[in-house]
Amino acid sequence: MSAATPAIPHGSTHGHDGDWVLPYKGKVGMYCLILAETTIFAIFVVAYVYYIGRSSYGPQPKDVLEVPIFYSICLLSSSLTIWMAERALIKRAMTMFSAWWGLTIVLGLTFMYGTYAEWHKLIYQDGLTVSTNLFGTTYYCLVGLHAFHVIVGLLMLSLTLMFGLMGKLTPEHTERVETLSLYWHFVDAVWVVVFTVVYVIGR
Repeated sequence: MSAATPAIPHGSTHGHDGDWVLPYKGKVGMYCLILAETTIFAIFVVAYVYYIGRSSYGPQPKDVLEVPIFYSICLLSSSLTIWMAERALIKRAMTMFSAWWGLTIVLGLTFMYGTYAEWHKLIYQDGLTVSTNLFGTTYYCLVGLHAFHVIVGLLMLSLTLMFGLMGKLTPEHTERVETLSLYWHFVDAVWVVVFTVVYVIGR
């Protein structure tokens, strides 16, 4: 390709002359992971829905569950903040990137605190554990699975922020950051389903 040939736009899969360019392998891998994880979550969601109302003893959802509206807003808002961080990185505004990325982590941690507070109440005040009844088993498995994914995401986000603050993250790493953001958006999207099933339909 000569020096006069226009550069291929970011994210394009075709060159100027129609040649196909391989997509970023990190994103391909992440899409495959998301597909697999979606299947796993689907199984847990179906199990939860199937066993709703089948517990003959112990606390029931309507008796002990409180709708975590504030903490849900925090988690869903983090999709916006991580998107803002991506835009800042593309514009080479590294200070703004770190600020938005850090805010994403704070929102995720706030959500996890809400999960901790809810579980503490359910276990020590309401006596609901994973072995109490079918509701307890399916609830902790489904919500716990999501919480595990949030924790993994927070660890990766924190590592990325550390690299950013150390000056080792540049706009050239945009695709890697976007790949990680895909995972975080997935975690947020799954929470919409979990929230609907557990706190709306299940109650």
